[in-house]
Amino acid sequence: MENLDVMVLRTLRDWRQAGKRALLATVVRTWGSSPRPVGSIMALCEDGAVVGSVSGGCIEDDLIYRHTRAYAQGTGSADSHAIPSGAPGFVKYGITADEAHRFGLPCGGTLELLLEYDPQWASLGELVRALEAGQLMQRTVQLADGLVALAPAGSPGTLQLSATELVNLFGPEYRMLLIGAGQLTEYLATMALFSGFAVTVCDPREEYRGAWSVAGATVVADMPDDVVAAFRPDRRSCVVALTHDPKLDDLALLEALKTDAFYVGAIGSRRNNDARRQRMVTHFEQTETSLARLRGPIGIYIGSKTPPEIAVSVMAEILAVKNGVALPREMAVAHAKDGVGLVSSHGDDRVCGVS
Repeated sequence: MENLDVMVLRTLRDWRQAGKRALLATVVRTWGSSPRPVGSIMALCEDGAVVGSVSGGCIEDDLIYRHTRAYAQGTGSADSHAIPSGAPGFVKYGITADEAHRFGLPCGGTLELLLEYDPQWASLGELVRALEAGQLMQRTVQLADGLVALAPAGSPGTLQLSATELVNLFGPEYRMLLIGAGQLTEYLATMALFSGFAVTVCDPREEYRGAWSVAGATVVADMPDDVVAAFRPDRRSCVVALTHDPKLDDLALLEALKTDAFYVGAIGSRRNNDARRQRMVTHFEQTETSLARLRGPIGIYIGSKTPPEIAVSVMAEILAVKNGVALPREMAVAHAKDGVGLVSSHGDDRVCGVS
């Protein structure tokens, strides 16, 4: 699936270019539990169409009621419920327990939105073009008049709100490079796509590549280490090796460890991962320090016994790392397996990627 922010901004641009009135809502503050994080955006058109989200749906419904009531009733005329003009405004939801219940917020949750009325389509078009070209962009909104300034950003960051302006960063979609076109890759690629990642699958083996097909994923046939170099992983990228073949996995992983990829990992048992690390130390002059970012066995422990379950396990870990969540040690595959005694005394790789 396409990056949600780009989808919202492109749709909002098209509405405004067509002469329709619309607003852009941004989550700028949260207190307690919140259904959507700070920086989340949604766009609302004068006809009631919505793209993106700032909650589970109830707040969107309230914004539609507040700003498009006349159109919902079929009058097509402006009234007090139409989208207003002028400077951006703030609205807060979930202050009381009743409101939290009404708007579907978790107990004690409160969030505040900034509403921008009729953003300029030319500025939106410039932003969308930059994002489609893979650029990381900073968008600054002046609270006094709604004027917007755009500038390239050097690195990802969090939303900043002051008394005078809102600064939000928009980046290209997250990317995932998968080494190996096996069955597990099909499940993991599918999950990554609906989680908003752009997915590239690399496998020089025609017998695997020829029978592999997931709509929306790019498949390439070059050697994995060359593909990693051309892929140029950044802080919004992850690289996962899934072939079990050292000739394909090892050099690709070493190339990935030179980059800023937020996640680099390989499937396999603890025995296989230990052997991989030893090869890298012995033959490629690596150290424990240089291999510190290499993950394996990958995934979190959920008792995985089938390729789709293993893919869930791996995708969950990738998303946790992406979102900055420190997983408890008990959720690590190797540690959990020790705790429940599911690995044989011979260290058999009974379940691919989990033993």
